[in-house]
Amino acid sequence: MKYGKIDLNQQAIVKTLRAIGCTVQSLADCGKGVPDLLCGYCGKNFLLEIKQSAKSKLTPHEIAWHDKWRGQAVRIVTNSDEALIAIGAISGKDIKGIRGNH
Repeated sequence: MKYGKIDLNQQAIVKTLRAIGCTVQSLADCGKGVPDLLCGYCGKNFLLEIKQSAKSKLTPHEIAWHDKWRGQAVRIVTNSDEALIAIGAISGKDIKGIRGNH
């Protein structure tokens, strides 16, 4: 069963992450608020929730899932730069207009 839609920016984000050696597994088919991507980078795992823009809101299912999750925080990203910052591949100091990780 297919649950969620894949945001239009997901493909570009995944391509960027893979280009730096990150392993990426889409979790979109899980639905029920599960984050969009599971990423492995430098021996660590990261959960990324992809949103189309900074104004996009979490769905009620996503809010409930995030609230119940007891592992590392889910990072919300809207573009490749934010994804790279979220996994620690780059620093946000030199990138203007980046909203903070949530």
